[in-house]
Amino acid sequence: MAEPSDSLLQRLLDAVGDSYDKTPGYLVYDLLSSVAIQLGELEQRQRDSALLLDVDNLIGDLLAAFVFQRKGITRTPSTFAIGIVQAAGNGTVSIGDLFETKSGIQFAATATVAVVGTGAVPVRCAAAGAIGNVPANQITQMPVTLTGITGVNNSAPTHDGFEAESDESLRERYYIAMQMPVTSGNVFHYLQWAKEISGVGDVDVYPLARGVNTVEVVIIDQNKQPASETLIAQVQAYIDPNSEGLGNGQAPIGAHCYVISAEGLPVNITVQVQKEPGYTDADVIQHMQSSVGSYLKSIALKADYVSYAKVGEAVLNSEGVEDYAGLQLNGGTTNIAIPGKHVAIVGGVILA
Repeated sequence: MAEPSDSLLQRLLDAVGDSYDKTPGYLVYDLLSSVAIQLGELEQRQRDSALLLDVDNLIGDLLAAFVFQRKGITRTPSTFAIGIVQAAGNGTVSIGDLFETKSGIQFAATATVAVVGTGAVPVRCAAAGAIGNVPANQITQMPVTLTGITGVNNSAPTHDGFEAESDESLRERYYIAMQMPVTSGNVFHYLQWAKEISGVGDVDVYPLARGVNTVEVVIIDQNKQPASETLIAQVQAYIDPNSEGLGNGQAPIGAHCYVISAEGLPVNITVQVQKEPGYTDADVIQHMQSSVGSYLKSIALKADYVSYAKVGEAVLNSEGVEDYAGLQLNGGTTNIAIPGKHVAIVGGVILA
């Protein structure tokens, strides 16, 4: 049996006259102890229920239900990475034929292709999410032999495999809908529409960018990198197909919307480091890229400069770095301005 709350039990006992024996082991104390346990459970349920009224306390399905019931916003789903493989031989690759990496990540053909010598086959990953974004020259196997096809390889990375929208992003979209007046194709409306497409990480809107009745929507992907042509096309088709302004998408009639990707602004790093024992230069560079990359993601389409001091902090906090000196960003020792319609990304890292 659960123990009653001492403070609650004492309040109950204090409400009973002193003419009754209220010491442990006697009837009044034992009865009120049972009551205190039940009331304590009810109080806890009340506190738990109150927490559910604050969106900042919610995660997962509870968060998704909360924002849908209030604003009709749904979590954007995960997507399947796509790409092109070059099949060699003389035969036919049919829709659904499988190719895979050495680690077993499978890709299915999305078109039937007659291969004569070589042929480009569009593929889609069998599993949703970032797992399908594999580097070049990784899709080299066929789990099932295809008649006449002797080999396969992807000369370019696959792309646009995105995870389902994070709680943080979903909560941010809820706040945008609550705090920014979305109406009649205003700036906030274009922001909302673009973020409704899976894989869009952030958005900037430029009214009248190409003249009267025009809007430019600048997007980056979920990884806070320049968006692919595929993702750009999806957002374009959703808001204003072919930028015609005919009202065939979300944008109102007469509004010509042009969706573009933010241009990448590489931040090249040169620095002297004192490595911690057991770390190679390659290890440090990899960890530095990750640490600086996390900082740059946090300011993507939000800040107008890259902070020299913040990059230095990220370098120092990189795994394997004991200390550093002589930090240069793009050859200088000052903040780097980020022009409009650009996103800062990690460039080269050189250990001087």
